[in-house]
Amino acid sequence: MVRKLKFHEKKLLKKVDFISWEADNNLHEVKLMKRFHILKRETYVKYKNISREIRELSRRLKTLDAKDPFREESCSQFLDKLYSIGLIPTKQNLQLANKVTATSFCRRRLPVVMVRSHMAEDLKSATKFVQQGHIRVGPEMITDPAFLLTRNMEDFLTWTDTSAIRKHVLEYNDLRDDFDL
Repeated sequence: MVRKLKFHEKKLLKKVDFISWEADNNLHEVKLMKRFHILKRETYVKYKNISREIRELSRRLKTLDAKDPFREESCSQFLDKLYSIGLIPTKQNLQLANKVTATSFCRRRLPVVMVRSHMAEDLKSATKFVQQGHIRVGPEMITDPAFLLTRNMEDFLTWTDTSAIRKHVLEYNDLRDDFDL
């Protein structure tokens, strides 16, 4: 049991908000974490830090001389990498690298890609499917919802062989083989 606060203690605590404070500015973070169903705040913080480093690197590449062959080669490699990860839509120019945010990383998470490919109805159920081990990418079963899918890996996203959901989907589409029984 906690004692009742005295008058001066109540007065001091009126000015302190324990839910959101200015040092974290977490209102936007909480909103995006709910939107993308991110379970750990640390993963969102990592996405923010990586996106900041990407923007910093693109800014440094822009400061190099435009005719320098090193700049052209490094820019093309940088844009190829960002495109293959799926953070930018095209490899056209370096301006797209400035638009990479933490939300860009959140859109490449496994549950979000599952919802986009109609494997799940919403992010909550997609996250649950991943955690329960119903999803595999290539030969590997993935149980971490923070797994980031590249553009190439999207083609190999399927249900695991022992998944009950896979059996229901095959049965619904009349594709289930009697041999699997």
